[in-house]
Amino acid sequence: MTGLIAALDTTDVARAAFWAGLIAPHCGMFKVGPEFFLANGTDGLRAVGGRPMFLDLKLHDIPNTVAGAVRALLPLQPRMLTLHAAGGAAMVTAARRAAEQAGADRPLLLAVTVLTSLDAAALAATGVPSSPREQVLRLARLAMDAGADGLVCSAHEAALLRAELDQTAVLVVPGIRPAGFPSGDQLRTMTPREAAAAGADWLVVGRPITAAADPAAAAAAIAAELAIP
Repeated sequence: MTGLIAALDTTDVARAAFWAGLIAPHCGMFKVGPEFFLANGTDGLRAVGGRPMFLDLKLHDIPNTVAGAVRALLPLQPRMLTLHAAGGAAMVTAARRAAEQAGADRPLLLAVTVLTSLDAAALAATGVPSSPREQVLRLARLAMDAGADGLVCSAHEAALLRAELDQTAVLVVPGIRPAGFPSGDQLRTMTPREAAAAGADWLVVGRPITAAADPAAAAAAIAAELAIP
């Protein structure tokens, strides 16, 4: 069954804790990204409880620096941690070795392939002539071979990755938009049920929950949609 990760995208600790209290019964994990973490640091992260944490910092630097960052984050005991696959195989391997210092409680390392805000034209503007699907698969194979536990990908590539990679790869899918919700700055979106059917293990949902008049009801509705065969 596909799980729901609620994104607590804010700089306000009190607001994040308020959202967390409302939606914890309906999700399996909370996601905290750079917006919250850079504003509040480790103390802010500890103030938000109730569910395991997906720490989505998208680490991307030379191998030694990323390894050091992973070691520094281990005391926070995140359930999952992200890094950019574009950082290369050596960087991913260094991160995995650093994470293993936590033993059985180590975080799962998820490699970000192509951001859901990028389409073919945006990729071409960065010098990548491949389609998003081709680039996702290229980076996914690189990251998994280097020791990543899974991937962050668009729902549009989830079925491809399920077919092409080891079935144990954890697929975490952002860019989820319930029917009728504006796509905003996300260019490659799907509904929760579509993404689950495509093979996602976890869906990351932010604004459709936190911007709702009733965040708890919005989260409950998405969780119910995921429970439908």
